Order: sequence, then C-alpha cells, then structure tokens
Amino acid sequence: MIQLSAFVIGLLFGSFLNVCISRIPKGDSIVHPRSRCPQCGTAIRWYDNLPLLSWLILRGRCRDCKQSIPLTYPLVELAVGLWFMVQAIELQSAPSSVIYNLEIVSLAILGFLLIGLTVIDWQTFTLPDAFTLTGIAVALFIVCAQAIFLGPTEDQVLLTKHSLHLTSPGGVTDHGNVFLTGPESLIFGRIAAIVGAALILLIVRWLYKALRHREGMGMGDVKLLAMIAAFLGFWPSILSLFIGVLLASIYGAILLAQGKAKRTTKLAFGSFLAIGGLVSAQFGDRIINMYVALLR
Repeated sequence: MIQLSAFVIGLLFGSFLNVCISRIPKGDSIVHPRSRCPQCGTAIRWYDNLPLLSWLILRGRCRDCKQSIPLTYPLVELAVGLWFMVQAIELQSAPSSVIYNLEIVSLAILGFLLIGLTVIDWQTFTLPDAFTLTGIAVALFIVCAQAIFLGPTEDQVLLTKHSLHLTSPGGVTDHGNVFLTGPESLIFGRIAAIVGAALILLIVRWLYKALRHREGMGMGDVKLLAMIAAFLGFWPSILSLFIGVLLASIYGAILLAQGKAKRTTKLAFGSFLAIGGLVSAQFGDRIINMYVALLR
C-alpha cells in the first residue's frame, strides 16, 4: 500500500510537473489559467485531467478537437510515479531514522527536478533557474535539517590527532584532537561540493571559449551540476557529469554518422547531464564503490 500510494502521489506530482515544463520556460504562471489543450486551447475538464488514466481513456486525443496529445505528458507522469515508488521501496528496506527519511525525501525531490529539466532542455535548450537554483536551496535546507539530527560524534571528521603545543622550554601542552563536528562537516562539505562541481564546468566553459572563440556550454549546465552536487555530494556529481558526457558523445556520434548533425550542431547537454544525475542518485554509491575496489 505504501508503494502504491507513493506511485499515485508521484503521478499527481508528474501532472503538476507537466504544467511547470510547459509554462516556466515561457515565463507563464503555473497557477492560472487552468490547464488547456495545447492544440485547440480548450480548458481541460477535471475528469479529463486525471494523471495517466485520462490519457489512456481518451486514447491520447483531445476530447474536443480530436488532435493527439503529446506522449511526453503521460511519460513524465509515469516517470515521476515510478521514481517515487522506487524511493518508497528504498525507505521500506532500510532501518527507519530521521536522517535516512530526509535522504529519501531529498532523492524524491531531486528526481522530480531532474525529470523536468531533462524534458525542458530537450524541448527548449534552457535550464530554468526556477528549477536549478531553487533545487540548490531546497537541498541545502534538507542538509541543514539532517545536521540537526546527527549524533554527538556522527559524521565527525578528525583533522589532527593529539595536537601538541610547546608552552615553554621543556613544557608541552596537549590540546587534544582537532576535528570538524558532524554538522560542520556535513554542511560545509556539501557547500564545498557545490562550489567544486560548478568550478569544474566553469573552467571547461572558459577553456572552450578561449580555444574556439565561441560559447560551448551555457551557465544552465553549470547550475544543474551544482544542483546535483547539492543533493548528492561531489563525487556522485562527477559521476553524473561522466555519464552525461558519455551519453551526449554517443548520441552526437550517431547523429554525425547519419548525417543529421555537424560538428557545430547544438546538443541538449543538460538533458544528458540530468539523466546522469538520475543514474547517480539511484546507483551512484554502488558504482563509485565498485570503481574504488577496482583500483585497490
């Protein structure tokens, strides 16, 4: 029942995400007016606005103009529903704690944002600040909330062991260990991850412009990677970048081989980076641990 409830809630959030995807890039309000058919502009009745179900009942067509409703709408709803259900499964399979519960909530929100950004960038080549910067703020808020519930020595980082200080000839004072407390380590570490991830893409962006004398990457991609780092940390964000670059390279090579693109053709890199973020959010720790074990 918990998994089914999570799936239904995900469908509802997916329906709302469709509104955000269609309106935010245009600068329109996500509250008014009511949802309308993208073809004829007729307001959608409430019983025709049930997530996924209405699309299936209407066979993917508007009740009034009979024009097809883009497949993107049910796919987004289904993707968010499945993502929420997977997080519910993860929540049930682990010991319950406030910190872990907040982590699952964080992953659910991250998936919601990344699914939306994948579609938006693919359709419009934009990554709205309403998603990326808001996502960074939400992630930091959740990290601060997690820090409140840390135990006395949990996540503590030892900096120096048995710090000694010479007070006078022959006299030594032991000030004890120097360490970062758990909250300091968690919060400052996540801020450092955001800055570090953003700097990597900023350097790449600057080098490309210096060598090619034209823009090769937008600031939206920088903010997107920073958002992933805010939710997941530094190394998972680097894994997201690696997966995104790999997927974009494969897609670009296929387009070149088919003659559908040139070397200067613009790609929606943010979409591939967002997909990398989804993979890293779900499997990142396991992939990183396997890679580390391989190097040992």
